[in-house]
Amino acid sequence: MAGLFAGVCWGIFWLPLRMIEQAGLDAPWAMVVFTVLPALMSLPLVWHLRADYRLGLRPLLGGMLGGVAYALYAASLLYTDVVRAVLLFYMTPIWGFFLGWLFLGDRMTWYRWLAIAVGLVGLVVIFADDTGLPVPRNAGDWFGLVSGMFWAAGCTLILTEKRVRIATQAVNFLGVAAIVACVVAFFATLRGGATVPAVVEVTGLLAWFIPVAVILILPSCLATIYAPSKLNPGVVGLLFMTEIVVAAVTAAIWAEESFGLREAVGLPLILSAGLIEPAVMTWRTRRLA
Repeated sequence: MAGLFAGVCWGIFWLPLRMIEQAGLDAPWAMVVFTVLPALMSLPLVWHLRADYRLGLRPLLGGMLGGVAYALYAASLLYTDVVRAVLLFYMTPIWGFFLGWLFLGDRMTWYRWLAIAVGLVGLVVIFADDTGLPVPRNAGDWFGLVSGMFWAAGCTLILTEKRVRIATQAVNFLGVAAIVACVVAFFATLRGGATVPAVVEVTGLLAWFIPVAVILILPSCLATIYAPSKLNPGVVGLLFMTEIVVAAVTAAIWAEESFGLREAVGLPLILSAGLIEPAVMTWRTRRLA
């Protein structure tokens, strides 16, 4: 449920992000506002969670890698076509199942292969006509592909590290994402691709963005970290594919983007990919009972 909830939330994140851009901020600095404010709001928890930070760097790496993945994915949306970024990032279930098999001893069952196949077919049905095969062609494409690898690795570490609390990993996720977003915005500004926003532009956003951060971003980030603490990283990747479904539907409603036959066929395939393993496990449990 946490994985599905996180996917749904990520699927509507484009809306406040686009509202920040429409307020006059360039895309890289819009991402800075989007990540830095929730990170600052989570900082008071660091004192309460300080015992976890005494354990050293390795136990904290899961949330940190997740934050890097999120920031790189956001950067890929800025530097390549959105559909290509989505396709390349959502190779995540393949990396996740592979890492789960390699490091956790999880078996690659028939229903996991089926879920991967169904999800990839759904992605191709929706996006292939626009992008062709998802082979990296530029820096943004590589950001999208590598972000999926980082996310799968982060999920694996979160699942295997039980000493660190979920809240600590979530704080690390937000903090590292904010740092990487700032670095991306800094280099974009140096290259002339963005302009540093005025203070008045940022403060004018806070009246509506603070509630968005409290109600939407912070809970979804906690769910984003909680799901991989309990599930195989490949399963997490499949559940997060609900982001594509929600993003396509909400963009069609509020941004008047296209929603045709390809979306009508591909989106149920993507959604069903995330439900195959839970459905099989539920059926087996009831059969044994």
